[in-house]
Amino acid sequence: MKRPVGLERSILNGRVNFPLTLAPMVGLSHSPFRRLIQSYLPEGAEPLWPTEMLNSRRIPRETLGATPETYRHPLEKGFLVPQLLGNEEEPLRLSVEKLETWGAQGIDINMGCPVSKALKHNYGVALMGDPSYASEVVRMTVRHAKVPVSVKLRAMESGDRNDLKIFVSGLIEAGASWLTLHPRRGSQKRRGEADWSQIAWLRDQISCPLIGNGDIQTAEDVTKMLQETSCDAVMVGRALTARPWLFWQWSETQGNWKPPSDQYGLPARAPRGPKEEAQEYGVALQRLLQYMMEDFSSEALALRKFHFFVKTGSVWLNFGQQLCGITHRAPSFSQLSQDLEIFFKQELSMSERTELRQ
Repeated sequence: MKRPVGLERSILNGRVNFPLTLAPMVGLSHSPFRRLIQSYLPEGAEPLWPTEMLNSRRIPRETLGATPETYRHPLEKGFLVPQLLGNEEEPLRLSVEKLETWGAQGIDINMGCPVSKALKHNYGVALMGDPSYASEVVRMTVRHAKVPVSVKLRAMESGDRNDLKIFVSGLIEAGASWLTLHPRRGSQKRRGEADWSQIAWLRDQISCPLIGNGDIQTAEDVTKMLQETSCDAVMVGRALTARPWLFWQWSETQGNWKPPSDQYGLPARAPRGPKEEAQEYGVALQRLLQYMMEDFSSEALALRKFHFFVKTGSVWLNFGQQLCGITHRAPSFSQLSQDLEIFFKQELSMSERTELRQ
């Protein structure tokens, strides 16, 4: 059964009208990166916006907005859905209440993180080993939330789709308003290919909105996932660190979106092809550097964050390792900006795809 693309039919009541969203990535999905993507966003587009993964044991003690993970620039727009890691009711209650006051318009529960730090606390994908407890975590969160609650999960470790249906049914019964499926098992981490057929299968089993995630590198991949799975939206991760204009590229293939605002001096159309994309990547990095200078509390912190960002996205660029070295050695914002300008004067190209399994 094919369903219409878009989350506007859901409980979000028209607040979301764009079927692409950024993935919540540790160290990356911060305010400067969200602002960078928004600078390339088609006019009028309102997607979901995540935060980095937030820990429900830390949030109650933090001053929201004072940490890189929770800072939100006044110019940011869109439907903000912070992602929360947790499994105990009182920390979840305190975190949800605090995040709602801060401006959260939804809460996303992480049941997909496979790192050992999360697993040893029975967080993240560890919750998928206990369906009844996982549904109780959703129930706890919904009990204390005034905003909709969603869950991001992975494929079942057993590989059995009936197990996935049982697990997901418990989440929905507990009050999950929409789901995001990354169809790799937790034990795979980033290895192997994402099995999009699981997204298509699950889409036909449930009535709530479903976001598909996994192995999206190009605008063509977005269209392919929407067509093959009938998911309601597509979540894009690391590829956006190389192509922050990817949402714009996709929107141009649809013919019903206006181009982004001209306040950023963008080209007349979205960058396409190896050379155009490589040159726009240099422009985007300069803009991101400016945002980090504005948003982060210290130059040293901003430089570390910038280097990590470039380390992630430069794998799509020829001479990407050289660019990483430049960002690692730069002693200051001003020197880094000059070094970037010099680096991007050479002939560069961006690959359409790269290895995502690391």
